[in-house]
Amino acid sequence: MISLEKISAKILASERINADEALLAFESMSLHELGRLANFVRFKKNPERVVTYIIDRNINYTNICNVFCKFCAFYRTEKQDGSYTLSFEEISKKIDEALELGASRILLQGGHNEKLDIEFYEKMFRHIKANHKIRNHALGPPEVLHITEVSKLSVGETLDRLIEAGMDSMPGGGAEILTESTRKRISPHKRSPEEWIDVMRESHARALPTTATMMLGVGESLAERVEHLGRIRDLQDETGGFTSFIPWTFQPGNTALERRIEETDSWDYLRTLALARIFLDNFQHVQLSYVTQGSEIGQLSLSFGADDFGSTMIEENVVSAAGTDNIVGEEEIRRLITEAGFAPKLRDDSYEAFPPKDTLAKGAPRLSEAVTA
Repeated sequence: MISLEKISAKILASERINADEALLAFESMSLHELGRLANFVRFKKNPERVVTYIIDRNINYTNICNVFCKFCAFYRTEKQDGSYTLSFEEISKKIDEALELGASRILLQGGHNEKLDIEFYEKMFRHIKANHKIRNHALGPPEVLHITEVSKLSVGETLDRLIEAGMDSMPGGGAEILTESTRKRISPHKRSPEEWIDVMRESHARALPTTATMMLGVGESLAERVEHLGRIRDLQDETGGFTSFIPWTFQPGNTALERRIEETDSWDYLRTLALARIFLDNFQHVQLSYVTQGSEIGQLSLSFGADDFGSTMIEENVVSAAGTDNIVGEEEIRRLITEAGFAPKLRDDSYEAFPPKDTLAKGAPRLSEAVTA
């Protein structure tokens, strides 16, 4: 018979817990105990009292989209006021501004614009690489699948061409909750969980690193959250291609779900974060989401398994379209990390390697300078 005591003992013995055990812990374990166990796993994976972060900029190259997700306040149809597709010159200006602030990466994402085929993305990536020394963390499985459809290519052909043009890594956007029932309810026109997984598998086969995400709080069950975690844990067992996991909470403002779903509270977020750190025993890094939770809960997340504070972002348009604006600068991120008892450390896109001296933000300590436990 499963018991909370046996589950705790397995975790402390560094043994993998299964989905049933994860669900019981999720439903019945105290927040304090989940946090304690998540912190134990975090320090087994990353023993130093270091919390990393990155300076980057989110650039949304277009907001025109034909998927009409009920949880999204950002998209526009082509004929709506406020719809846009950025010119390459506009993208370059945003990158130059980010580089001035010490950015080592851009996060480039947009909507499913039917007028943009593979050649547009190739030209955009090549323009970026020809004019800027910066990492291109771009698109996401749904965008890749959209490009395959518009361009009549396979997933593999699409990825090969994007990588050759200058795609350095891929965020885990568009995962939401990787179960059929929730996906059909909140984004019925978006591709299936299996297709999201397949794009990630194909990306990892090409040594293209990716992150994995979860958007919680759209009316899904706890069992569905565990199912989502199980899917990405299984793929990580197979490929080892995920660099980190990032859970974040749905922001209902200005969306079709605004009056139908109650906003997820911070305790639910912290429970999910902690459970993810415990269950995803093959993930090195777990990133917190101060963007949706605010800086104080972001700081508290460092006691619930997170070892990465995420990004300065510089610009953020998707969550802010829902009425949530929690972006903070590098100085504030470093203060929050330090006050929580950790050494802040600037990182680059790989999580493992750190930028050379000439690209470090002012005052950022090197790994050798960090305080260790």
